[in-house]
Amino acid sequence: MSKTKKRTKVVRDRPLSKASHSLNPDRERTNPNMRDKSTINRLRMYKNFKPKRNKIGKIIREAPFQERLTPGSVARIAPNQKWFGNTKVIGQNALQRFQDELGKALKDPYQVVMRQTKLPITLLNETAKNKRFHILDTEGYEVTFGPKALRKKPLLKTCNLEEFVNAAQESTEKYDSTKDGSIITGEEKVVKEAREMIMFKGQSKRLWNELYKVIDSSDVVIQVLDARDPMGTRSKHIENFLRKEKPHKHLIFVLNKCDLVPTWVAQRWVTILSAECPTMVFHASLTNPFGKGALINILRQFGKLHEDKKQISVGFIGYPNVGKSSIINTLRSKKVCKVAPIAGETKVWQYITLMRRIYLIDCPGVVYPTGDTDTEIVLKGVVRIENIQDPEDHVPELLDRVKKEYIIKTYKVLQWSDPIDFLEQYARKCGKLRKGGEPDVTAVAKMVLNDFQRGKLPYFVKPPAEEIKKEETEITQQSEKMESNPENEEKTNEEDREEEEDEVDETEIEDLRDLKKTFEFDEEDLIPDMNETTEKAESMTVSFEEEMASKVSSSDKDEKKKPNKRRKGRKRKQADDNCDDIPKMKLSAKQKRKLMRSQKVKKIGVHFYDTANVKNRN
Repeated sequence: MSKTKKRTKVVRDRPLSKASHSLNPDRERTNPNMRDKSTINRLRMYKNFKPKRNKIGKIIREAPFQERLTPGSVARIAPNQKWFGNTKVIGQNALQRFQDELGKALKDPYQVVMRQTKLPITLLNETAKNKRFHILDTEGYEVTFGPKALRKKPLLKTCNLEEFVNAAQESTEKYDSTKDGSIITGEEKVVKEAREMIMFKGQSKRLWNELYKVIDSSDVVIQVLDARDPMGTRSKHIENFLRKEKPHKHLIFVLNKCDLVPTWVAQRWVTILSAECPTMVFHASLTNPFGKGALINILRQFGKLHEDKKQISVGFIGYPNVGKSSIINTLRSKKVCKVAPIAGETKVWQYITLMRRIYLIDCPGVVYPTGDTDTEIVLKGVVRIENIQDPEDHVPELLDRVKKEYIIKTYKVLQWSDPIDFLEQYARKCGKLRKGGEPDVTAVAKMVLNDFQRGKLPYFVKPPAEEIKKEETEITQQSEKMESNPENEEKTNEEDREEEEDEVDETEIEDLRDLKKTFEFDEEDLIPDMNETTEKAESMTVSFEEEMASKVSSSDKDEKKKPNKRRKGRKRKQADDNCDDIPKMKLSAKQKRKLMRSQKVKKIGVHFYDTANVKNRN
């Protein structure tokens, strides 16, 4: 006999309905296109989402998908010993250690928290909710005013009439009429003239909405800075917003237009800004870019960090006329964004596909009001020159910033007494004259300001030397610690390589020499302000040479003391020079590492066409 299974009877809440209605799940399926049972239940849920009740309010028929216990049933929890066992606790020291380590990782821009916990960590950083004294908590309106008021007398500083009179006399003695602003005087007050509306460019609500769209939809935010004035084109307000509100987003600095500054200026700005965020040097150009390969490699690394996402978005933000759209065009190697050497060309945000997993977002330039003067706003490139009313007012500051040699070389004007004299001479030279042969100062001032904005006049802000000295002291302290520890000589080659990558040497020349400069700078600008560092380096090299020379001389004396065992017919070979003997000496592991670091050339960016063969350009 074949085996038979005993089937359990299905208990139904309601009897089967034989109606052929389209919302009856029990009807016969005569057509394959008829509604499914799950579809019918969903439609019934839309239609009958409320339970049916009687006059008293008791539920006669529950709503679809509404779980309902029968009246009189008691809900019970399954008995388990775990409810009464010990729970996992953590000590205060371990909690404080975890909080410190997590805070360091979040503050360090070079570390990324890979796996976030589900625990409420924000409770650890809970600040005081009531920072200021709330008077309504101590004395409410009902207690102070109205029929139920408990305070019947006003609070006065004086108790009797004599003290009140004395206080009035003291106040009259201390009164100073010169500080009283309510007194009407015959002098005319100086009122500041209203600012031009064009000076508020980049501060509109529409542009800030575009910026917040870009920040919300991007995983990596790249702030583009002008290499000529990185701190002037940097928006601290946006950085603080990202640090507080969007700590999970990565921030990178990109120094664009590095071809307009000397090599040592770009190197120093990179070392200064790298302490806060990862910083890169870039030159946006379709024909001869610089730093393109390095930036693409960093974006690929961020893509590998977010493997759970199908793609990552990279937003480019910054001041107007900094070169955000030009960088995107350089990364794509073709013109995908509108580009112009004037401010405000990008109106709205724009999505561009770089790779299958990397998208770029272009953003219009945004300016946060920092109290800059009109001249500073004009020279930063925020405003279009053709829309300024009095451009000649901003030329004196320009002549102070740019060296006189560069102005003579560019405009061929040898001497001038004041800025107006310079503009008049240049106007006669260019032929910009009005009726009667008067020079058109306004037109020439616009030409000069346009040249400054578009990078035709050499100008850059020197990096501060104090921050560099701090970094040098930190580096020397690290080297002293390395020398004090004798265990460093027994390290493996892998540890030595990691140290070489971590340590930064200011004297090493970064690989910015491949970049073609647009200007021929003077010798003063090409020489960095590193007097102290060069003296230290020279003293180090002199001491090192003296030590090696003393070792060589001692070895020569030892050789002279030894008896000559060679044959008489052969002539003894002459001793080599000190420079030839130095590499033959046995060096310690610490000295070998020092020599390797001195010979190593560190790079900021990689020339894309030197490393990759694109369309047989090599």
